[in-house]
Amino acid sequence: MSRTSPSGWQKSSHSSDTDNCVELRRQQSVPALQLRESDDPRTVLADTAASPGALLAALKRGVPL
Repeated sequence: MSRTSPSGWQKSSHSSDTDNCVELRRQQSVPALQLRESDDPRTVLADTAASPGALLAALKRGVPL
């Protein structure tokens, strides 16, 4: 479960209310996923939504990185 801010950024419900977590949101203008560190919200990384999905799938299969 995650918590979503009005700007669309999501933080895991496992994160505390401090500013020490990774947040993500889906970018609507192009199919991309954005990531940022909550204590430095001006720095945003963007990638296609497929890349993180492929990484998670590989980790679940036990593929060494």
